[in-house]
Amino acid sequence: MDTSNSPRLTSETTPLVPAGASKKPKTPLPKLQIGILMTLQLVEPIASMSIFPYINQLIKELDITAGDDAAVGYYAGIIESLFFVAQTLTAFAWSRLSDRIGRKPVLLMGLSGTCISMLCFGLSTTFWGLVISRCMCGVLNGNVSVMKTMVGELTDSTNMAQGFALIPIMWCIGGFVGPLTGGTLARPQDNWPRLFAHIFWSKYPYFLPCAVSACGLVLGFFVLLFFLEETLSTKRRPKLTKTTLGISNGVDSDNREGLSHTSNMSMRSLLIPTIIIPIANYAMLALLDIALVAILPLFFSTPIYLGGLGFSPSRIGLWMAIFAMADGTFQALFFAKIVDWVGPKRLFCVSVTCFMPAMLMFPIMSWLVHTRGTVDHAITFALISQISLTIIWDMAYGTVFMFITASAPAKSVLGAVNGLGQTSASMARVVGPAFATSLFAFSKEHNILNGNAVYVVLIMLAGVLRLLGSQLPDDIQDRDE
Repeated sequence: MDTSNSPRLTSETTPLVPAGASKKPKTPLPKLQIGILMTLQLVEPIASMSIFPYINQLIKELDITAGDDAAVGYYAGIIESLFFVAQTLTAFAWSRLSDRIGRKPVLLMGLSGTCISMLCFGLSTTFWGLVISRCMCGVLNGNVSVMKTMVGELTDSTNMAQGFALIPIMWCIGGFVGPLTGGTLARPQDNWPRLFAHIFWSKYPYFLPCAVSACGLVLGFFVLLFFLEETLSTKRRPKLTKTTLGISNGVDSDNREGLSHTSNMSMRSLLIPTIIIPIANYAMLALLDIALVAILPLFFSTPIYLGGLGFSPSRIGLWMAIFAMADGTFQALFFAKIVDWVGPKRLFCVSVTCFMPAMLMFPIMSWLVHTRGTVDHAITFALISQISLTIIWDMAYGTVFMFITASAPAKSVLGAVNGLGQTSASMARVVGPAFATSLFAFSKEHNILNGNAVYVVLIMLAGVLRLLGSQLPDDIQDRDE
């Protein structure tokens, strides 16, 4: 759409389509290709999330904590943090490689690496074995950013919201199925002694959930191998028609040469404001989101006298499952429609603003449970309100993915741009959990601001994110070919 002759305002209230202009007709999503990508997007979180139900028990059985149950969380945290450290060090390299050799080969290597690392995890009998296998998973898998790149290449400005809305839905489903798989299949000799009577299952009691997850990854590998089409323009096979044959030696070769030159742009040349601003928003969003994810179960499990709710593990699991299902359903049904209605920038700003009242719900619930002495209907209402605010908050992910995709100066460097974004988000996820939980404990232990200092700090950081969000462009434009 040509807007060169129409004035452009720079305020947040700028509509996505200028008044009086006709809307560009919406391009249908390529359902088969998007469906294959979403299948891959599903099998990976199922594999990664399947370890959480049994990881603490596994660490206890390794006898590295000397009977100190409080140290179990420390060792489990090391394993997960090292995964994000490894991903931080390699995500950009994988994305950059996908700009050179194609998206499909990198995805195949990523699925293979994740599959091997899951099998190694199930066969590990030492703490260092667990550490190496998780680091291997982080090093060998750059698929998260490459999949986002492919969604960006399969969509345009008219259907991008529909495409990116599917990514958090798959993660919600994976976050539900993965722990269910891991919790059900761990230690099969205890649940099905006749079926798993072999000594192998007593020596490796956590191999079965890893093997089932690996089977899902193998299935995804072959679906990708045979049915997924390459989206990198320089690696796609042109259709042999009279038109393409006529231009194959002329304009097309010039375009490929130009795209090849663009894909070799240095990292420094990508560090421009139009790219840095969306990535900075994504990094801050990831930091606050992982902090919320870390604090939520901690607040639920903290005793009432310390300002928590004193929930049992089963009750915590119930509330987390309710959130996952509600979030996935809402994103599937309403995200794309809301983006079309209010515009991506305004939706992002509204979404990140919801983090502040969501944080305020924590001290409100502490005060309610302290004054009432029990968890009653008022606490339940506050929890439902917090879940509603967090669902709106999660829409910020879909919109920031759109801005990062649109920030690439050309599709041939889209992988590198997404790699920078994933690297920044992974760095935030390394720092976030330890930062949030340590600040939570420090606030409670020293009774700073009546134990609520952690929420004040996170609300202030949310204000920084809101300011960063105001610097995003007013609309989403198609990238150059």
